[in-house]
Amino acid sequence: THATLTRLHKVGTMHERKALMAELSDAFIALPGGIGTLDELCEIMCWAQLAIHAKPIGILNTEGYFDGLLSFMRHAVSEGFMRESDVSRLIIADEPGDLLTRLGI
Repeated sequence: THATLTRLHKVGTMHERKALMAELSDAFIALPGGIGTLDELCEIMCWAQLAIHAKPIGILNTEGYFDGLLSFMRHAVSEGFMRESDVSRLIIADEPGDLLTRLGI
């Protein structure tokens, strides 16, 4: 662990980790990443859809990193597999400062 850490939460599973993060968070931000990032983003979007939380969800779309995913989501809406409201709730920005401002952080 990092020497200047003020709190450390140890959990047994990824599900416990995501549940704890959701409980402690005021908002969610997906940064460019891999399959773990996609898993966390999709789960937190699903929880919003199921009204498990009503916290803002942001995507930092640095250099268009998430363009393909966002295009897929729009396609899923047009095919009837996602609701427009589930996609439009996402707060998307290219710059960290802009995203934080739009999230109200």
